[in-house]
Amino acid sequence: MPQPASPDPYDATRRAPRSPVTRRRAVAGGQRGVLVAIRSAVALHRLLDVLPVFDGDDRVRVRFTLVPGSRFDVDALTALDRTGARTMPWQEAISTRHDLVLTASPKGDLHLLPGPRALLPHGAGFGKALGGEGSADVPSGLDPVHLLADGEPWADLHALAHEEQALRLARHCPEARPAVVVGDPTADRLLRSLPAREEYRAAVGTGPRHLVVLSSTWGPESLVARRPGLAAELLALLPHDAYQVALVLHPNAHSRTGGFDLARWMAPALRAGLVLARPHEEWAALLVAADAVVTDHGSTGLYAAALGRPVVGAYDGGRELVPHSPMARLLAETPHLAAARDLPAALEAARATDPRGPAAHAFAHQGEALTLLRGHLYRLLGLRPPATPVVDAPAFPAPTTTPRQPAALAVRAEVCGDRVTVHRFPPDTPERVHHLAAEHPTAGPGPLQSAAVVWHHARTRPLTGHHAAWTASGWTASALDEMPGCRTAAAILTRDRLLLRPRGRAPLTVTIEPDREQGRSRHADPTAVVSAVHAWLASGPPPGARGTLLCDTGPVAVRVHLAPAEDRDLDYEV
Repeated sequence: MPQPASPDPYDATRRAPRSPVTRRRAVAGGQRGVLVAIRSAVALHRLLDVLPVFDGDDRVRVRFTLVPGSRFDVDALTALDRTGARTMPWQEAISTRHDLVLTASPKGDLHLLPGPRALLPHGAGFGKALGGEGSADVPSGLDPVHLLADGEPWADLHALAHEEQALRLARHCPEARPAVVVGDPTADRLLRSLPAREEYRAAVGTGPRHLVVLSSTWGPESLVARRPGLAAELLALLPHDAYQVALVLHPNAHSRTGGFDLARWMAPALRAGLVLARPHEEWAALLVAADAVVTDHGSTGLYAAALGRPVVGAYDGGRELVPHSPMARLLAETPHLAAARDLPAALEAARATDPRGPAAHAFAHQGEALTLLRGHLYRLLGLRPPATPVVDAPAFPAPTTTPRQPAALAVRAEVCGDRVTVHRFPPDTPERVHHLAAEHPTAGPGPLQSAAVVWHHARTRPLTGHHAAWTASGWTASALDEMPGCRTAAAILTRDRLLLRPRGRAPLTVTIEPDREQGRSRHADPTAVVSAVHAWLASGPPPGARGTLLCDTGPVAVRVHLAPAEDRDLDYEV
């Protein structure tokens, strides 16, 4: 419900401090001081999406302080340092009068910070109840234990994303001051990032594959706590050339575990090509890039639903999910993933379900959040907002995480005349396969000695000074000599051209014709083409035969032309 207006909403004298006696104001002169109080990296990230309301206004100075008492404060400090922001020690913050205190978590001694205080949620939909941190069965963020200090509300403004949240605030904490509904700045930024979808997919090398994003919150009921091996299981079952899998973890999971242990625990999945999102803005870019999202009860699933992405539920029950919340509605209306092998069927069912209905109960005023919020925050500051409109927050940056390309793959290649269908999986897949293919030298001695197909990429770095290099002809011949189990060696010269030498046959130049449709070119992985040609030659064509194959990798089928090796390819330095 709207907040009652004072006779002059920009009269700074109307605010009487309810805080302890302070030694000085945060800033002098005509400037206003905004203090951003954070307890965790996720709260910081939410508030960074809010701060564009002050862009271009030199009357406002922003400082940050870390609220003590959180288990996740280490990564908050690291994330804060990356922003280049100026900080204020907690003891100084509680003894300084601020013109506005902004926070996205109600926990901690926020009532000690002098000045008007505005509280925003740091997730979507208030869908979780964390009994160990407050009242049992009360949504986190709406708990009177945290919203009241000595029986009095400490927040002067609750800025919420939907009317449903304001009603729940009034029900769970009637003492709280009335809320204003402004929408969700992060949801708006996601929607503004939609035009960058192709850029995000290119950054992580998705290509024509289907990108499936796994989203996990934190805590004992999270996806990674309940099913820690799900990402690796999916990668072992889904064809590598048809699917890409990414994992988005809650920043608290990054904070609690640390990057070193996460890399160790996820090592099998990372070797198989898993995209592990960094904890700040990459989660959002991956949601925009995704073809589908598998989620537990964390609010990231609601953001995916707001984008219209097909959603598959993977929450296995417990006490944390708040009944009748938007997240509970979303999980009730979407297919549930009981086992990794069921994902293709679950995705098909999800595509027939529009998830935006439940999301509509979490995000109101789409596209208007910063504009609406600015008016309320400037009222608390006692300033008139700038006459110019709020500039939209920028689109999320493209991911910088580069997924590892698998160095060894188990291949099932089905030959039907001149059409070869290739399915590739990690070496430990339970799927039926025909041969092992490995990259030289990256795969290491074990896989290379076992592989029937070995490939090597031509160097891409410019060489300077003295150097020596194999030619494609020399390397392929040497590989067959050194690896008796190898039946086909290939030098990948460019994305669409390679030199292939089958054991006992003359070398071939292989060119790959991209699939072109509606003004777009789609390319197959040339290493998949190597396995396709290997399987076709093994099926019995005469030595040295020219031919044109259709190599089908699932999402894309490309024409492959075989011919006796050309001199320029034989002499190509690799």
